[in-house]
Amino acid sequence: MEASSKGLLTQVTQFWNLLDDLAESDPERYEKFIQQQLKEGKQLCAAPKPQFCLQTKILKPREKILFINFCQWQRIPAPQSATHPAPVTVGRPEDISETSDVCTVIDVAYHPDTLQAAEKDQVKKDQLIQMTMKCIEERFQFTLSFSYHIIKCKMKGNIQRMKQNLMGVQNDSTDFRENMRKELTLEQIKDSSMSSPDHFSQLILPKDQVSGKTGCLIEEICSTETQVEMKTPNYELKIVKDQNEKPLKMELMVELPGVDSVSLCDLSVSEDDLVIEVSEKYRFHLNLPESIDTEMTTAKFFKEKAVLIITMPLM
Repeated sequence: MEASSKGLLTQVTQFWNLLDDLAESDPERYEKFIQQQLKEGKQLCAAPKPQFCLQTKILKPREKILFINFCQWQRIPAPQSATHPAPVTVGRPEDISETSDVCTVIDVAYHPDTLQAAEKDQVKKDQLIQMTMKCIEERFQFTLSFSYHIIKCKMKGNIQRMKQNLMGVQNDSTDFRENMRKELTLEQIKDSSMSSPDHFSQLILPKDQVSGKTGCLIEEICSTETQVEMKTPNYELKIVKDQNEKPLKMELMVELPGVDSVSLCDLSVSEDDLVIEVSEKYRFHLNLPESIDTEMTTAKFFKEKAVLIITMPLM
């Protein structure tokens, strides 16, 4: 297994070195290649979108109204099959006030396929909701009421707040992968032949019989990676205008000292923001002042100066 991993790493390194050479020897072909990759990754790089919202209560440690925003997000992996875990990322609890009342909001995100399957089957939707609530109980040491109702609006709170919460914008030193640490398996929970006493039948008891001591069936994936503080690189953003002063495009120059290959850079672009990550070195998130055309966006890395230049035509 170790030899196989080293072989794969060698192939990946060779591929990225070829891209470096292509960027220098044939910039036009390199630009077309990057443009195609950005086009194909448009959905993957999109921000989370609200799907539905429910209202319930936090009973302990302090009673409070709780809203859970269920969001779909292409960055969350889809389950490999109906019997495999469905990955979920859970945002931190945030208190918001409306008039004189204060409530708590928690954002959770699944792959769109997971939520679409739940919307088509009320039983699956109820399973998903109750397992999500158990995940929240375990993660934040809450005791929740399992009585809930779906509210009319798709989400509670501001959509920008939700994006910041799930995407980790307010804590640049937190790697995105650290947010994806909970998994649950709906089909396994439904299987009455499971040897574990914690199968799903315990979750569909009448609400007053659901015990807060029931073991949570969401598996936590432990990471062995050492946490390294990520730096924010220096950058310059300028808007290019035509002769009539109409904005045409934005050009972003990012300085990445110590980076000698484009293979180390991970770039994600959406219509209103972008994220650049360099493993164990840099993490940079930028909210764009104008909406951009992601299909026409291009990126070039200049190895000699360790500079990444991203050109983003406006919508």
